[in-house]
Amino acid sequence: MSGQDLLLPLLTKLNALAGGVFLISAFGLVGIRQMLTCLRIYVFQSLLLAISAVILGYHHASIHLFVVAALTILTKVIIIPWVLRQAVGYESYAKREISQAINIPTSLLLAVAITIFAYYIAGPLLDAIGAGVFEKVNLPIGMASLLIGAYTVTVRGEAVPQLLGILAMENGAFFAGISIAPNLPLIAELAAAFYVLIIVLVVGLLAMKIHKTIAKTAVGEMMALREE
Repeated sequence: MSGQDLLLPLLTKLNALAGGVFLISAFGLVGIRQMLTCLRIYVFQSLLLAISAVILGYHHASIHLFVVAALTILTKVIIIPWVLRQAVGYESYAKREISQAINIPTSLLLAVAITIFAYYIAGPLLDAIGAGVFEKVNLPIGMASLLIGAYTVTVRGEAVPQLLGILAMENGAFFAGISIAPNLPLIAELAAAFYVLIIVLVVGLLAMKIHKTIAKTAVGEMMALREE
């Protein structure tokens, strides 16, 4: 028995732990209204994505997944939080609470329903691909996080929280993708990191303009930006 086979139970448990906390962080983005805390939760979620990528990269002996982990830490843990803080300002993040169309308890119940639905639709996919232990963890959790991120975009009324929802969707998609496509071409990984940075830069500049004009980042009040 090889050393990798001996480590398989440990790697499986570590990945399951990372996946469970990853899903909890998706609930955190729904249930927390303080903007700075939401940003920190997103950073933590991105770290969990990187950890899962390292675990799967070791299991599959895939350099591509190690690149995913490195790009995730560089872009989502370091660059993106810095850009967003520069866009609106640290004090605004620390003091601001996010407006939400649906109250927190109802949103959390809906997030639970979304998670159950994601596990339900993931079942046939897992059977179709002959899923192993890692796929059974990452695929449903990734799908649930993607759908919860989409829900977050729908109910949040401000530019930056909506952007965090979009980024959480991307995290969910990658969390599922690294398990079913461990040897994704490097060009695809680089392209994904590049487009995420472009989205963050554009929305960050937009949020900065809105904040300077109306002292908030509510997208519903973007008409205030029109020229006189």
